Amino acid sequence: MTNKRGINLLLWGVEMTEDLLPVLNLIKETGYDTVEIPIMNTDIFQWKNWKKRLDELGLNVVAETINGRDLNSIDKDPDVRTKALEFNKGVIDVANFLEAELFIGPYHSALGVFTGEPATNEEKKWAAENLWHLAEHGQKSGVMLGLEYLNRFESYLCTCTDETLELIDLVDHPNCQMMFDTFHANIEEKDLAEAIKKIGKKLVHVQLSENDRGTLGAGHIDFPKIVDALKGIDYQGVISVEAFSQKLSAAHIWRQMFESEEQLVKDSYVYLDKLLG
Repeated sequence: MTNKRGINLLLWGVEMTEDLLPVLNLIKETGYDTVEIPIMNTDIFQWKNWKKRLDELGLNVVAETINGRDLNSIDKDPDVRTKALEFNKGVIDVANFLEAELFIGPYHSALGVFTGEPATNEEKKWAAENLWHLAEHGQKSGVMLGLEYLNRFESYLCTCTDETLELIDLVDHPNCQMMFDTFHANIEEKDLAEAIKKIGKKLVHVQLSENDRGTLGAGHIDFPKIVDALKGIDYQGVISVEAFSQKLSAAHIWRQMFESEEQLVKDSYVYLDKLLG
């Protein structure tokens, strides 16, 4: 497969300081051509040195973000919903500055915020309204939305392929599509390959993540079957490695799952390269 091969910087935590810039060299030297960058800071000035290094290395960018309780697009308070929309628009502006063409993540709602009940029709409507305006904003600068569902322990609005496709249909905007993360799918889908087939042409990004969020190929996820399903729908987008460490508190990683970040970067690439042929 000729798909671009990426890796997610959340492996090093959420704080994208300039101290992490040398990591980009490691990623490029290993063989990756794409990097997923979590954007929590929407001050474009703070990203100028990142842009310079990315350009020097010729790395492509996929932007992502995570929304907390105060940036919840399905909050009962309209001011919170407005704040969420404006923040996510700011992320798109940074994405555009970094020349990213895709904005991924579970920003349809807030991470780890629950009501104790399934999502209501009103909450789905609020999410769709925000996402429609966000899709419009992204379309103006050529940044596509790729919505991510999370497992039941992290979200209640979108926890599987069917719920996410339902929300995308409700948004009804060509610039709002879907991504697929094997970690969440491994928990929530009965058959990962069938889920991929169901998403079909709406699939704009793929994250390969082991069941323990560690080194790709060292766990029990059936990645060859997943790749066969991607071939079956003629998926042409980025295929990215997503792994987490104890540096990302939101991922609840309490023990070391791999030797070092450098080891994970290199070994995961070897596995991914062999997997994609």
